Amino acid sequence: MKRLLILAYDFPPYVSVGGLRPYAWYKYLKEFGVYPVVVTRQWENKYGNELDYIAPSPSLETVDEETEYGTIIRTPYKPNLANRLMLKYGNVKFSLVRKAVTAFYEFAQFLFFVGPKSGLYRGAKDYLKNNSVDVILATGEPFILFKYASALSRKYNIPWIADYRDPWVQNRKRSQFMGHWNSFFERHFLQNAAAMTTVSEFFKKKIRENISVSRTFMIPNGYNPAVVSDVLHIKQKSDRMRIAFAGTIYNWHPYKSVLSLFSDFAKGKNIELNFFGVNRHKELSQMIAENHWEECIHVYPRMNLNELLPILSQHNLMLLFNEYSIMGTKIYDYIGLRRKILFCYSNDQDALFLKKKFYPIDELEGVSNHVQEDLIRNTQSGIIVKDKAQLLTELKKLYNEFTAKGCIACDSQNVEQYSRKHGAKLLAELVKEI
Repeated sequence: MKRLLILAYDFPPYVSVGGLRPYAWYKYLKEFGVYPVVVTRQWENKYGNELDYIAPSPSLETVDEETEYGTIIRTPYKPNLANRLMLKYGNVKFSLVRKAVTAFYEFAQFLFFVGPKSGLYRGAKDYLKNNSVDVILATGEPFILFKYASALSRKYNIPWIADYRDPWVQNRKRSQFMGHWNSFFERHFLQNAAAMTTVSEFFKKKIRENISVSRTFMIPNGYNPAVVSDVLHIKQKSDRMRIAFAGTIYNWHPYKSVLSLFSDFAKGKNIELNFFGVNRHKELSQMIAENHWEECIHVYPRMNLNELLPILSQHNLMLLFNEYSIMGTKIYDYIGLRRKILFCYSNDQDALFLKKKFYPIDELEGVSNHVQEDLIRNTQSGIIVKDKAQLLTELKKLYNEFTAKGCIACDSQNVEQYSRKHGAKLLAELVKEI
């Protein structure tokens, strides 16, 4: 059986969309003839918010786990000065010191093996001293893992794969200097990569604007079939029409428009909109309080996928914001749950203004800039809402359906091909070829 060493910074139990991709590989690769060895850091969900990302590990020693699926090597994590100040004083005090320390490590980590993430390099190197693997894979971001994989590849003569969950240097919101800095190191580290993988055709072409890896492959994200299958028996609640949104809200999302319209529509109706694990918890909570929306709009903290999906299954509709050329990950969970998607928006003027101002990546000719819409149409899994006016019309129709039937029908089709298990199969085939 081929052995694959996976460098993955985000990994359960840390609650992160980025950790779901390597976790699926760890869980399913062995079924396809590849034994996974995951090198990650120790995580604790002590705070239930962004502080978990910088909290110290419970142990100063590396912890090895052998399971039926493979091996997990959890390396210790020690916060730097900036993170320790953040944990002790919050984000108000010592902001200049924290920014200076963070900036130092942001640059120094590419020149030396230093910084909070370097524990993964040391953990992988210690493992390779006494164990052999056939291929190394680093999944980014953080993209510093590409440096570690490249160095390990040279040291031990093992081919490595660069897996991009997002493009590295093509973010047009970054400063010109950071763009040049990242571009140089991306080309440098990828010189000895055996292959590059990413989640979409759009990202594949974007990334190849800066690097030239001869073998490039698309391994899309998907839903976790094991977790989804455990909740498919859960029925929608019929006492109140519930709409759910889970995940990150970005500046180009027209969330304020949707919230305003929904709150007006919800007056006097048995309906609610629930946000789960959003990054703008304080902002949304303040908006809700100031506008007295507590009756119909609620915000809930982060939770892991095993906790979240049973709750989402009880909802009648799933809210999804337009990511244009980017597929994102939450759409796959929505499809896997067989709940109708309410997609906002395909051609709303206010939303397009936000896109022009905040959307971070330039689009490409010849590549779809409406990939979510394509997927929704292909699976017949939702309603593509053009603009704010149509949203009001669709809400009226949906509420009438719910009032009459106690549920919202979703007759989606051909969803099995979008599971993460299928992505693990594609990766296993690549590993065996290298």
